Amino acid sequence: MNRYESTIIITPVLSDEDVKNKLKSFRDFLEKNGAKNIDEEFWGLKKLAYAIEKKSTGVYHLYDFEAPTDLVEKLEIQYKRDESILRFMTIKLDKYGVEYANKRKENLAGKKKANNNKKEEGTHE
Repeated sequence: MNRYESTIIITPVLSDEDVKNKLKSFRDFLEKNGAKNIDEEFWGLKKLAYAIEKKSTGVYHLYDFEAPTDLVEKLEIQYKRDESILRFMTIKLDKYGVEYANKRKENLAGKKKANNNKKEEGTHE
């Protein structure tokens, strides 16, 4: 099994609920087709470098997972079939990419923990 990162840009015209459902459907697809250790990062609404389909913003999301090689092709077919996906890119991580992705996950986990601690401290006052 190889490790992959798949980043998608979803059209900004969808409601928050529609975006959540779409992201869940892609995660379910990965799980059903043998992907393991699936991590997600929701980056939110970002400005695009150039307009895509007359849209200047898009909702970014990243999936980090381990999977057999043939799953990537199936996943990208699902992306292509979905009209709300503006762009996507899936890359296979080499050992340096895996190391970087793990460090990024640790940093995100540390930030979330720090934010939770700040919230807890604020509620006790």
